Amino acid sequence: MNRLKVIYEDLGLVDYKKAWDYQESLLGEVVKNKLSSNTDNGNTGHLIFCEHPHVYTIGRSGLQDNLLLNDDKLKEIGADFYRINRGGDITYHGPGQLVGYPVFDLEKMRLGVKKYIWLLEEAIIQTLNEFNIRCGRLEGATGVWLDKDDPEKVRKICAIGVRVSRLVSMHGFALNVRSDLDYFSYINPCGFTDKGVTSMDKEIKSPPSLEEVKGLLKHKISKVFDVSLKENI
Repeated sequence: MNRLKVIYEDLGLVDYKKAWDYQESLLGEVVKNKLSSNTDNGNTGHLIFCEHPHVYTIGRSGLQDNLLLNDDKLKEIGADFYRINRGGDITYHGPGQLVGYPVFDLEKMRLGVKKYIWLLEEAIIQTLNEFNIRCGRLEGATGVWLDKDDPEKVRKICAIGVRVSRLVSMHGFALNVRSDLDYFSYINPCGFTDKGVTSMDKEIKSPPSLEEVKGLLKHKISKVFDVSLKENI
């Protein structure tokens, strides 16, 4: 049986709004193909990797109060702010953070939303384990966490927030590889006031490059979702 195909692109450092608009166009394309009985090229969606300049985003149900600065301070620290159409509360994106946007046809993959998020977490957990970073899931919260059983030490290394329309996903995950964690001090990350944030370069003595993490995470996503990734040339 042939594996479903996912088109992979690395956008590099890209403006957040530009990447958001691109995701919307890809989602529209995948939905259109779903609804067309004459279109079945074997593709089940797209996987986008990128970085963003400093930006804060807040989901549909997020609280504005979790952004702890005003417009003048945003300008001072060189950050943008967007209220967007994913789930979840506020998070930060910036250079040194690996952001992934899977635009997947969950129906073709035979996945519900909860299982889809679980598999995303699993691919990231397996990737971090390869670098001897022991992590897992925290009950009642999405994403990937360290020391999840210790209330005083628990901290998030990867945030996840998605939107699903007509069983097609968008938005995704943000893995802190070499992130400037100071930017998290201006928000209540994901709405939490009692949990910390960390990054790979804070947790291990010889942190990998972003390119190393991309290569391994691509492989884990392909394996966990049982898809074949092909480059968009």
